[in-house]
Amino acid sequence: MTAIAETPVDDLRARVHDAARAARVAATVLAQATRETKDAVLLGMADALTARAGEILAANEQDIATGRANGTSDAMLDRLALSPKRIDAIAGGLRKVVGLPDPVGEVLRGGLLPGGLEVRQVRVPLGVVGMVYEGRPNVTVDAAGLALKSGNAVLLRGSSSAERSNTALVAVLRDVLVAHDLPADAVCLLPCHDRASVRHLITARGLVDLVIPRGGAGLINAVVAEATVPTVETGVGNCHVYVDQRADLDRAEQIVLNSKTRRTSVCNAAETLLVHADIASAFLPRILRALAEHGVTVHADDTTLTAADGMSHVVPATDADWDTEYLSLDLAVGVVGSLDDAIAHIAAHSSGHTEAIVTDDVSAARAFTARVDSAAVMVNASTAFTDGEQLGMGAEIGISTQKLHARGPMGLVELTSSKWLVWGDGHIRPAS
Repeated sequence: MTAIAETPVDDLRARVHDAARAARVAATVLAQATRETKDAVLLGMADALTARAGEILAANEQDIATGRANGTSDAMLDRLALSPKRIDAIAGGLRKVVGLPDPVGEVLRGGLLPGGLEVRQVRVPLGVVGMVYEGRPNVTVDAAGLALKSGNAVLLRGSSSAERSNTALVAVLRDVLVAHDLPADAVCLLPCHDRASVRHLITARGLVDLVIPRGGAGLINAVVAEATVPTVETGVGNCHVYVDQRADLDRAEQIVLNSKTRRTSVCNAAETLLVHADIASAFLPRILRALAEHGVTVHADDTTLTAADGMSHVVPATDADWDTEYLSLDLAVGVVGSLDDAIAHIAAHSSGHTEAIVTDDVSAARAFTARVDSAAVMVNASTAFTDGEQLGMGAEIGISTQKLHARGPMGLVELTSSKWLVWGDGHIRPAS
């Protein structure tokens, strides 16, 4: 576990808590905002991001240059990098959120009780949501947009590696809030150079209603272990693709390549491929050649090593490889004797994010989906589809791998709670 640093000075605590207090005031305003108002702000934010792309990209270039000078890995630089196309996509995510129903005020259940009480359970905003995340400036906008639409204020604690990018993005978002007569403190960027600011955020009970850590295992484990504010565990993706004995091999190859190579630095990228022994002799040589063409290093079990027949990109797997989230052009590959063995392997090594089966056998697919205990399970589809936008939720604030409150991609609904509204007419409860 990566421990969060001890608090060095009280001033930083005061800054974080002052921001949280300001966010709580802003949250009371947002909770009463109409859908029309919130949607107008989101559209204004989307337009402003594209209009001010030049200053955002200039800030991002400075972050990229600093990252390279500090020896940051290519995978992390890819997460950090913005481009005109990526900014357009981020703005497009906000526009998609505009088209989604507003969850606030939705009646979950209720009705008129026999005694005449009118009872309703309705969705309400959580209040103040804290985000702790690493090196992905798109999260800054996604979190702000989803928080706004669901009536929440958001405290953003990004990493120092993206400081300039996040500062530029938040400046744009806050300007749009002010232009629409909403409090700028609905979106606040916290100090990022001292890890103590994370501690002050995640222990701010009474000021912060939920913290969502989004990043590597060290960050997530530290936040979950040390937080006194409720948290949602997100993100680590040791995702599996299992190619069953009755798989279409052309389809299987496409799914494996897309799951692994589409974008290696994201949590829904496949990190392990399991192949049924009955088709291993037919499938392994072709998939190993295809992976070589895409520059993937294969960490292979003994059967896969034999099938590789000396291919230079295939190396022996270690025990640690089966538990590794590579976030790079690396893939662990193993052969299993049965569907049961594949499910057992996944149960032993998965992070609970996303698993996929490729098969033409409906009974095998049903068994896989019923028995694999992960947030998302794919049948004949790439693991890359575990994404809020791809699943029709608009932008996502994270992918929960826990089981309480939210699981899988977290969108608007997952940023709400509920309360009971009870209307009477002088009703009193008799003494028991």
